[in-house]
Amino acid sequence: MTQESLEKRREKGERAERIAVLLPLPFPTALDYLAPEGAVSPGDLVQVPLGKRQETGCVWDRESDVPADFAPVPAREVARTRLKPISGKLDMPALPGDLRRFIAWLAAYTLTPPGLVLAMAIRARHTKPPRVVHGWVRGTEATEGLRMTEARQRVMAALGPHPATTASLAERAGVSDAVIRGLAAAGALREEVVTCDPLFGTPDPDFDRPRLSPEQGEAAHELSSAVREGGFATILLEGVTGSGKTEVYFEAVAQCLAQGRQCLVLLPEIALSTQWTDRFARRFGVQPALWHSELGGRKKRETWYAIAAGRAQVVVGARSALFLPFPALGLVIVDEEHESAFKQEEGVTYHGRDMAIVRARLAGIPVILVSATPSLETLTNVEAGRYRHVVLHGRHGAATLPRVALIDMRKAPPERGQFLSPALLGAMRETLARQDQAMLFLNRRGYAPLTLCRSCGHRMECPNCSAWLVEHRARQILTCHHCGHHEPLPHSCPSCAAEASLVPIGPGIERVHEEVRHHFPEARILVMASDTLGSPSATAEAVRQIAAREVDLIVGTQIVAKGWHFPDLTLVGVVDADLGLGGGDLRAAERTVQLLHQVGGRAGRAEKPGQVLLQSYLGDHPVMQALVSNDYQAFMAQEAAQRKPGFWPPYGRLAALIVSADTAEAADGLAGRIGARAPDLPGIQVLGPAPAPLAILRGRHRRRLLLRTRRNVAVQPILRNWLEGLKLTTHERVDIDIDPISFL
Repeated sequence: MTQESLEKRREKGERAERIAVLLPLPFPTALDYLAPEGAVSPGDLVQVPLGKRQETGCVWDRESDVPADFAPVPAREVARTRLKPISGKLDMPALPGDLRRFIAWLAAYTLTPPGLVLAMAIRARHTKPPRVVHGWVRGTEATEGLRMTEARQRVMAALGPHPATTASLAERAGVSDAVIRGLAAAGALREEVVTCDPLFGTPDPDFDRPRLSPEQGEAAHELSSAVREGGFATILLEGVTGSGKTEVYFEAVAQCLAQGRQCLVLLPEIALSTQWTDRFARRFGVQPALWHSELGGRKKRETWYAIAAGRAQVVVGARSALFLPFPALGLVIVDEEHESAFKQEEGVTYHGRDMAIVRARLAGIPVILVSATPSLETLTNVEAGRYRHVVLHGRHGAATLPRVALIDMRKAPPERGQFLSPALLGAMRETLARQDQAMLFLNRRGYAPLTLCRSCGHRMECPNCSAWLVEHRARQILTCHHCGHHEPLPHSCPSCAAEASLVPIGPGIERVHEEVRHHFPEARILVMASDTLGSPSATAEAVRQIAAREVDLIVGTQIVAKGWHFPDLTLVGVVDADLGLGGGDLRAAERTVQLLHQVGGRAGRAEKPGQVLLQSYLGDHPVMQALVSNDYQAFMAQEAAQRKPGFWPPYGRLAALIVSADTAEAADGLAGRIGARAPDLPGIQVLGPAPAPLAILRGRHRRRLLLRTRRNVAVQPILRNWLEGLKLTTHERVDIDIDPISFL
């Protein structure tokens, strides 16, 4: 819509109105444009001129339409005569009001330009309508008069209730395209437009209702009642590993579907979706819609449209699924709510679990948090009465919790140059002799975390980061797991040129695999790590092999700690239970006990009893004692007692400022200027500036400052005042992380 066309509309008596349009760009406010009166409404997606190019934006709510704490920064006042008209309204579903409020809320909470948050909801690939595809259905002409060859009969038998494209129908029937064209010419097939709908079947709440135990039934009733009654509520579903939490919250999903509403399920890792979607299909008769970064552009576009149209009723996805345009969202579920993978560390920094609660509150619907090892933040909210609590105390059916034992590596060390103790090797032999499956866990990728020269002591370090290069022997490379830099494994030391002097220090998952192969040459071994499972399909194949008993030994990183169910897995060995306890991470102990508890929970999930062996040099550590005694609650109570006096989260608030620049001098200078103007207010403490643990990342020098306050103090106004007027060069940057969980 040009200025000229707008003038013509005015001549006809049509009036123009000023509208606010939020663009998916880092502007601090929505921009004002002109549109014919009544032509567009808040949430509509429009094309607008910006300089010499066209941009897609969303017609935004005026301040009077948005609650005060969600309102975006007001658009600047511009004379009406200078305003440009919108180019047109896109033929796309509007963004729902609760999603717009969520975008504004998240932007205000994280101190992010609202346009960058909007960009996560309307990426460019979403704003192109799905490709129109033509398919075939049964035609009006009867087939009795036709010569029905065997090939033609197969085509007619392969036709389902929805239109099938020529390619898919030919593949399904095992015929050439010519057979299909012949049937179409005879009128036995009729052409129709294929929509997104066939991609997403309609889940049936009553398709295969499970037989729940009395405890599961009570929990399912409480969750379903919350969905049936409606309104916002946060419910923690806590249950030991193998207690059937998924089956229980599926009943809440069924209640949501029975009400004609949509449901969003967030998983921390896409790798988890393989078994989860299979279980969903067995319960509801169809596969759910998937949303994650591995989806191709066309599939993502079709999924976005199906969700916006309400045709995809259940969506399972990563944290980015929070920004999908559900028109009838009725329930949000966050599975494995304790997982740190829900935190987005780059770009717009937010915690998927916390923002799922916000999204549910703005929509006025329940949100269910699910975990066997709930985070201290969630348990504190339960204790304060802000969250409801539903607990499953025992494993489902005949399964019992595995027995956990420590292997003191000081008393029973492995052989020289080895990493598996005799006790663990003996347990593995017994397990394989019974024809059961065993799993070894080490949360460290590659062959060795450090490579050094035994002649001069030189350590192989990343040129872009302050991190050691990790050896990947299978690929004969050294790589940095922070920036992705990699280089060939050298034959001589780069520092002293000594030949064959480079030696690996410490074990990685490849080195453990090598040791296991030496001890168990006949065993069928599978390595599960992000390096070996590069896609959801590869993960699905690995899971299939384990479930089909095509694997005897699994060696894996944290991917094996996810919610897998392998009935014949009876032994879990943790190669280095102490890994993760070092350093100054506030949540190191909590994360370690959660991770190892989840890993151990893979053992003994069916009738066969399970055993977990922890190799440790720190047997007296509270984490090890909590795992052996299976007393997670006592451990978390101890964690709470340590954090309360210093007002550390969840009893206080943290916000991190990450300063970065091209040189160390520039980073120090900028950090010093920010530190010099730090707020000096009661109940507020500023720590730093200090070098970040990763002082150099991707070639940029990094410094950190940490703002700590009491729980009842809002950090956003303090940060705004602190940084107001700060001038940055093009080579300087300040990133804000509200509620940080990583301190690298």
